[in-house]
Amino acid sequence: MKLTTVTPADIRRALLLREEIALLDLRHEAGFATGHPLFAANMAADRIEIEAEVRLPRKNVPIVLYDDGEGLVAAGAQRLAALGYTDVRALDGGLKAWRAAGYQMFEDVNSYSKAFGELVESRRHTPSFGADEVAKLIADKANIAILDVRRFDEYATMNIPGSVSVPGAELVLRAGQAAPDADTTIIVNCAGRTRSIIGTQSLINAGVPNKVRALRNGTIGWTLARHTLDHGANRRGAIGPFEGGPANARDVAYRAGVRHLGAGEMAALVAQTDRTLYRFDVRDAEEYGAGHLPGFRHYPGGQLVQETDMAAPVRGARIVLTDDKGVRADMTASWLAQMGWEVYVQEGGYDAALEIGPPHVFPKPDPAHRYRRPYEGTGVDERAMQAYLDWEYGLVEQLRLDGTQGFYVI
Repeated sequence: MKLTTVTPADIRRALLLREEIALLDLRHEAGFATGHPLFAANMAADRIEIEAEVRLPRKNVPIVLYDDGEGLVAAGAQRLAALGYTDVRALDGGLKAWRAAGYQMFEDVNSYSKAFGELVESRRHTPSFGADEVAKLIADKANIAILDVRRFDEYATMNIPGSVSVPGAELVLRAGQAAPDADTTIIVNCAGRTRSIIGTQSLINAGVPNKVRALRNGTIGWTLARHTLDHGANRRGAIGPFEGGPANARDVAYRAGVRHLGAGEMAALVAQTDRTLYRFDVRDAEEYGAGHLPGFRHYPGGQLVQETDMAAPVRGARIVLTDDKGVRADMTASWLAQMGWEVYVQEGGYDAALEIGPPHVFPKPDPAHRYRRPYEGTGVDERAMQAYLDWEYGLVEQLRLDGTQGFYVI
């Protein structure tokens, strides 16, 4: 099949004008991580049949395919056409043309979410403690609560001694139980930087009465400082918001430009078939499995902010979030809105018929095709860890040079 082509300038224009575009990198994740445009999403050519209809819900969405000379585009376009996608084009000249145009290349995965986290820290001066400071507080048995905002499986693999698992979007909902004494200092950690920055700033934005600090550079920083991680922990934070937390979360979402919808407005959005609509339930998997609103896919809020390109590869699409308690949806939506998304929170609906069943899970890719993050697993490669941190420190300047993101920080 003969494909229409678009230029790098066409893509840049679409991004600046907030038009819908799915810019898909057809290489395996390991190749994608070596460099790509900021808002490119990875969908390996041999996974199109597995992923496309979930990640690209509108069949006439504008799709642009590229590779870096591997010859993947023609076959990828045929696979998408066989699934019924009708607006598939190719990046003229592939990544070579993107580079030749002088446009920025971003390494690693989830790059724009991580760049946004760095922007938040630089604009809000998100407070943090270094690993040695936190280790001393632990040794001194200080009045602290260490909240790990990663996925529970990441936390169980390795964690800061004494920490409790409170995945990102759960913080405002559970901080009052995890640290009921307002004099307790809350320390928020992840594996590297992004989720701890966003988590710390979430609590600050929502007006938690406690002093809050991020663990600077997360478990990577802890490891580089020669401190020991624990393994196999199963401590989970219970629900218990601090006073005013839910109302404050709604106010934070309002200040970020998030709109709340009832069932009638939601139906009108669904009926607009000329726009891509993503619907995400941001609660934990157990809550989702016990009963969720029809049409909503599970994606826990903290990971949705961290992995937005994986969840919603169509830049310029609309996003609707739901959560029976509201707090998690409001806080997640506040961040997505600041990342330039048109985002809504659906209110109510949980007193009607719900769907029962576990979240949809994609089959895992061949391990040989994955990019191995420096912060995952229990192995220690100090050079790779330090290189990763150095890369993150440079992301704010890369955002400035790129100029397409439209991020803002409240």
